[in-house]
Amino acid sequence: MRPMDPASIRAYAARDWASMAAAKRAYWAGRFQREGLRATVEASRALLAEIRHVRPDYPTEDERRADMAGHVRLRMLLDRAAHAFARR
Repeated sequence: MRPMDPASIRAYAARDWASMAAAKRAYWAGRFQREGLRATVEASRALLAEIRHVRPDYPTEDERRADMAGHVRLRMLLDRAAHAFARR
């Protein structure tokens, strides 16, 4: 591996991150507007394929359990929020 060039590191760190984030949001908003949920499903599949290329064992059982726990927690929070708004 070649040593990292300090000037390249500084240039990378000095990028206009806010503009790049705005461009990324605009790109995905446009794709979603044109393609609907299909755009997000395709992106999800591409990300899964990439991680499985890097880590063929993905996801492990522990990662699956942690993911499910996160989904259950989110569902509980959404249910709680829905009830809070319904009582008003």
